[in-house]
Amino acid sequence: MFKIYRGNALKYLILEDFAGHPVCVLFPRRVDHADMRDQLPYRRGLSAGFVELEGGALRCSGGSAELGVKAGDTDPQIIAEALRPLPSSSSG
Repeated sequence: MFKIYRGNALKYLILEDFAGHPVCVLFPRRVDHADMRDQLPYRRGLSAGFVELEGGALRCSGGSAELGVKAGDTDPQIIAEALRPLPSSSSG
């Protein structure tokens, strides 16, 4: 079991994919938001900031001055959906 320490937030980006859907990317704090965005095929940043697990819930805060976006109210739900396990498929 991993212990979550306060202040160990990851950075995140939520970008718009080619179909207009949000795509989230989680990455280490030492990587700049703009540098990470430059590595991805999606150009339009919807939101960005820091995400951490607090009291069993995701909490998003901050933003990215380089990209001109900040954490959004729906970011925790978008990230939680991206982290949700895929349903098991029966091969049977």
